[in-house]
Amino acid sequence: MNNFEYVRATAIPDALRAAARQAGSRFLAGGTTIVDLMKCGVEVPSALIDITRLPGLDTIEAGPASVRIGALSKMSDVADHPTIRKEFPVLSESLWRGASAQLRNMATIGGNLMQRTRCSYFREPGVYGACNKRNPGSGCAALEGVNRGHAVLGTSPSCIAANPGDFAVALVAFDAAVYVENGKPQRRIPIDDFFLLPGNTPDVEHPLSSGELIVAVEVPTSAALRRSHYLKVRDRESYEFATASAAVGLELEADGRTIRDVRVALGGIATRPWRARTVEGALVGRTFDEPTVRAASRLATEGAVDHGENRFKIDLAPRVVARALLTVGGIA
Repeated sequence: MNNFEYVRATAIPDALRAAARQAGSRFLAGGTTIVDLMKCGVEVPSALIDITRLPGLDTIEAGPASVRIGALSKMSDVADHPTIRKEFPVLSESLWRGASAQLRNMATIGGNLMQRTRCSYFREPGVYGACNKRNPGSGCAALEGVNRGHAVLGTSPSCIAANPGDFAVALVAFDAAVYVENGKPQRRIPIDDFFLLPGNTPDVEHPLSSGELIVAVEVPTSAALRRSHYLKVRDRESYEFATASAAVGLELEADGRTIRDVRVALGGIATRPWRARTVEGALVGRTFDEPTVRAASRLATEGAVDHGENRFKIDLAPRVVARALLTVGGIA
C-alpha cells in the first residue's frame, strides 16, 4: 500500500476544503470499498478524508412524500428501520441481501452507491494489464476472458463489467435522487443520471466532480413502493453478489386486477442498475395474471449482448423479474 495522508473532518465545509487542497484525495466512511481497492492497488489516493464524524448525515427521515436517508447511515440501520421495513420493503430487502452482517454494520449508504465492480480484470492490476476502467485505453480483457459474471446490457467494446449494487437497483426502480454538497447550493442528481454507461470512458462511472460529497439519498413514496419486493439470485445463499436480481413494485386499480403502476429494475446483468421500462410499458393497463407477467418479463433483456459464458443471464433475468412480480402480486 502506498503512503497517504489521513485527515479527519468534523464538518462538511472542512471535508470539502480538505478535498480541494489535496488532488487525488478520497472520502473515507465505512471503508469497505476504498480500503479493499487500496490493498488491490486499484486506488492510490494521496489522502483519505475521514467523514465519519460529520454531524447530521446519518439520519433517516420517512415522511408521507419521501424517504430521505443520510449518506452516513449504515446499511444495517436502514435495513432494520421499522418504517422502512413495513412501508417500503424493497429498500430494506435490497440492503439486507446486499452484504454480510459484518459489512452491513460498517458500510454506509453513500459508500454503497460508489462501490465499484467486482470484475477480476479490474481488481487485479498485478495480473491483468488490460482494463479500460482502471487504465483507460488499455483494452478490456474480459471480452475474451472469463466473463460468466459480466454484463449483457449496457455494455460497449470498451467494458462489460457488471455493476455490483443491490440497493442501487431499488433506487433506480423508484426514481430516487442523490444529493451532493460541493460548497455551492446543494446539487440534486436524479438516480437515472447518477450511474453512467461505460461507452468509451468506462473509468467515468458517476457525474461527480472531484471533491463532491454525497450527503443523502431521497426516494419518493408511492403505492408501488409500498407493495414492493427485491429478489436476488446468486451462486450461493450466503453473502454473494447477484447473478441476476430484480427490484419490483406494483399498484393495482380499484378492481384489484388491472395494473395502474409497475416498477422493474435489474441488477447483476448490466453495467449499471438497469431500469426495465419496456417491461413496465408492456404491463401498465393490463390484467395482472401469470401469462401476462411472464410475457412482459421476457422483454427485460431486450437488446442484450452476451460474450459466451454469460449467455445464461439473458434467459435467467426475465425469469427473476417474473418471479419477483408474481410474488409481490400474491400469485407465486
